[in-house]
Formats: sequence, C-alpha cells, structure tokens
Amino acid sequence: MALQRQVLVEAGHRCAIPTCRSTPVEFAHIKPYATVQEHVLDNLIALCPTCHTRFDRGEIDFRSMRQYKANLGLLSGRYGPLELQALQWLASDTAREEIDIPRGMDWAFDNLIRDGLAEIVARPPTWGAVADGSLGTIGLRLTERGHEAINRLVRAEPLP
Repeated sequence: MALQRQVLVEAGHRCAIPTCRSTPVEFAHIKPYATVQEHVLDNLIALCPTCHTRFDRGEIDFRSMRQYKANLGLLSGRYGPLELQALQWLASDTAREEIDIPRGMDWAFDNLIRDGLAEIVARPPTWGAVADGSLGTIGLRLTERGHEAINRLVRAEPLP
C-alpha cells in the first residue's frame, strides 16, 4: 500500500503523461513484471487506462515512458501543486500568455520564478480592487525557458 501511495503522490493522482493527466489511474510497470518479477518505485508509473493500453500495445515507447517517469520525479520533487497546475494550465493553450494570480501570492510560485520558468508581470491596481479592499491581481507568465521545459515534457525529453 505504501508503494502505491508513493506512485500516486509522485504523479499527483493523475496520469503521468503530461499531455494527458487524466483520472482514474492504474499502476503500470515500465519494464514488464514478467521480466523483472518485482514491484519497485523506479519501475512503476501511474497511467490512465487509455495510456496504459497504448503503452502495452507499443504506441508509447519504452524510452518515452522512462523519460516521463524521470521528469515526473524532478517536477514533483521541486514544484508544489499550484506551480504544477499553473504550468499545466499555461501549457494547455499556446495562445494563453499568462494567468492572473492575486497580488501577494507570488510566493506560491517562487520555485518557478527562481528557476527562470516563469516571471511576474506587474500591473497597477484597478479602481475596483482598491474600492473593495482587495489587492488586485498580477500576471504569471512563462519565460522562454519555461516554454522550452513544457515542450521537452510533452516530447518526453530530459528537462534542462
């Protein structure tokens, strides 16, 4: 049970394929169980039933799956849930330049900012924000490096 929990937490309880991220998920062996005869974290990955079937049929190759697993470990070990959601949301629509976040919440995206994957876009407070006592919003935008990281994730390439 602890091993299953580790696999689920690593993937955020979603499919580990960055262009999918669906639920529910199943546990898949990257190297077939028949070959390795063991259940270990390095060889297990959370996949939705569709991606699991595609992997078993060879539509998703072994090298890509190993890279998805490696990138997943890097991401989940470095970035918090809000940061991962922001990356996914910004990556889901190439026309989307930035997202609004409440002024003062930039701390929640600090690792993305420090790593150069995202930047804050300052905006003056709007009259409505001042009148209702809120602080207004600022923008969070992917940098060129952030776009490259997203593209590498999608192509199952190592992260820089």
